[in-house]
Amino acid sequence: MKARTPPDSPALFDLSLAGPDFSLELAAQREGYWPVAGTDEAGRGPLAGPVVAAAVILDPDAIPAGLNDSKKLTAQRREELFELILGSAQVSIASSSARHIDVRDIRKASLDAMRRAVAGLEIQPAMVLADGRDVPDGLPCRGKAVIKGDARSVSIAAASIVAKVTRDRMMARAALTLPGYGFEIHAGYGTTRHRAAIEALGPCLLHRISFRTFRTNEAEDSA
Repeated sequence: MKARTPPDSPALFDLSLAGPDFSLELAAQREGYWPVAGTDEAGRGPLAGPVVAAAVILDPDAIPAGLNDSKKLTAQRREELFELILGSAQVSIASSSARHIDVRDIRKASLDAMRRAVAGLEIQPAMVLADGRDVPDGLPCRGKAVIKGDARSVSIAAASIVAKVTRDRMMARAALTLPGYGFEIHAGYGTTRHRAAIEALGPCLLHRISFRTFRTNEAEDSA
């Protein structure tokens, strides 16, 4: 039976402003849940490409310095931390393709990628801290949703960095076989350049046809 808890969020003060730490992991340990994994995804918003999730179990004695929400770090710093995380922690990565997103919707596809990332860990966690308001269905252990988790938990922050770097690399490789869209620059997000490329070239196999941008275009074409 699935174990889940209500989303956790700061009640009176936005503690995330202080940056992520290991307190949520230690609180779980005191309750008898150990080890603890953090999971997060990258790529919910883009018009193209997969959504990528990572799950990370940090070594408490070898936590890389400077872990934070991946969006608050430079690309160079994310790359540096990515290597440090892979060298010191248990890491698993999973993704849901654009077609998967179209069939299931982005929320379900994201949560499914997070579930598969957790399932791929070599060591099974006793607790999973999941960024956001939802706990993925089908976890092999207890799960806790943590709002703004990548700014509060270093395990979730580490997962956000791994997911972001992995996805950016995937989109850069995709640009080599699907030139003209600029995936190596905007990673599939709906920038002006990307929208202009879609207008000129049409959508490709990486585009999420279920997203409103494409539904609007189809409606206009059929009018």
